[in-house]
Amino acid sequence: MTVRNRQKLFRLTKIGHQLVKEALKDYDSINWFCEIHRKCIRRQTFTNFYNGDGVKRETAETYCDVLKIPNWRENWDTIFELLPVAIADWSVYDDRWVGRKKLVSDLTKKIRNNCRLLLLLGITGIGKTALAEKIADDVQSRFGKILRVNFDSDDHPRDFVGVACRWLEELGESLLLEDKQPMAILKRLINQLREERILVLVDSLEALLTENEDGWGDFEDEWWTKFFEDFLAFESSQSALIVTSQDLPTKIQSLASRYPNIYHREILHGLLDDEQVALFEKVGLDMSLTLADRPILMRIGKIYHGHPLMLRVLSGEIVESFAGNARAFWGNVGEEIELVEQHLAEAEAGAKLESANDDWKLHKLTRRIWMKVYRRRLDEVFKRLKRQNADAYLLICVAAIYRRPVQESGWLLQLDSYIQRLRNEVYSKERQLQVLEDLFGRFLVEISINHNDRRLLGMHNLIRSVALEHRQELFAEFG
Repeated sequence: MTVRNRQKLFRLTKIGHQLVKEALKDYDSINWFCEIHRKCIRRQTFTNFYNGDGVKRETAETYCDVLKIPNWRENWDTIFELLPVAIADWSVYDDRWVGRKKLVSDLTKKIRNNCRLLLLLGITGIGKTALAEKIADDVQSRFGKILRVNFDSDDHPRDFVGVACRWLEELGESLLLEDKQPMAILKRLINQLREERILVLVDSLEALLTENEDGWGDFEDEWWTKFFEDFLAFESSQSALIVTSQDLPTKIQSLASRYPNIYHREILHGLLDDEQVALFEKVGLDMSLTLADRPILMRIGKIYHGHPLMLRVLSGEIVESFAGNARAFWGNVGEEIELVEQHLAEAEAGAKLESANDDWKLHKLTRRIWMKVYRRRLDEVFKRLKRQNADAYLLICVAAIYRRPVQESGWLLQLDSYIQRLRNEVYSKERQLQVLEDLFGRFLVEISINHNDRRLLGMHNLIRSVALEHRQELFAEFG
């Protein structure tokens, strides 16, 4: 690991934090304490220190003197500990990070305060993992240990006992064979999370989910349910979990709804225009206002709704294969994007709202996009949907006929029509809504409100591009 902070910084131990907390009882609040001693105490620095951040030794000594901590010099090693070396080897987050400044600030504050479980949701490639790691990088000084697991990798076990055993070993616990019983493992891990300051990053939780009586989003391994239930039920804890998932884990949602003060979920969307500009500049593209390349790149960004992964892959290809010349790149792909723009304009004007014959190629605009985005990610999303809920898969394929958002009744009409045509069945309204709800839970449907305050359902352009291709394959199966 690369050492980021070479200067020694010190933070409070649990004993030290309790001593500071006791000393502050003589004051109405931390703010009041800092105001009284404003000549030598900066409020923000002291607040961060109280919450677990590290400070220079001389700063910590000043705080001890002002707070009149008894015998702090003799008991220094009991009251303070060195700040651990910062993690630098994140799997996705790196110095190419751009955007989401306010979101990062808001979510970081939640973790630094009392948020114990942060759930990041959204379609594949939207930046969930990078955001989770960015937040973890910003708050890691608050924690004594960081545990990680990525269920998108086949290298890791997915059962609770297998993962928990590895975490306990990383925390320094030795496990005998007879110790590896689910209840015993759960109790030991929960005790560590209750007593110590531990940050846990769980990536791609959707790999653990299965169906229940209410739809999709339960855990196949019931011990994961017990783990989240016990973790949320702590009376107090300085540990935190950051979880990413393409699908809404309804079991967690149900459990966490009892603890609204320690739980937060965030649904991620694409980068804004200024963030897209920053991304293009970060990879070395010239975004000067006077340059002809800028409007081309912004058109690409708009078509992909600011999808971070798509823009990174595309901009990387422009740099590596077209010497950073966006106009040359446009010469290869411009016709495909212009076709999509034309279809969207026709739909917006009301000229042609529906078309089952659109052949969008946004998910395979170039071979690199096909390999890095479609084949590795989007194709698996649709295969998983087809395997787990054939009706929801059918719905997204048949609803791909719509070029722009329409009312919910339009989607359900398509589903009803094709269920009758392909299976000679008639679904109840309740069953139709259950199928639609599954797509909501996988964030494959975008919801908006029109000028008449009616809810509209649509798709991300990238999702529709894939859905159109799967639609053709689906109906080819039925002849």
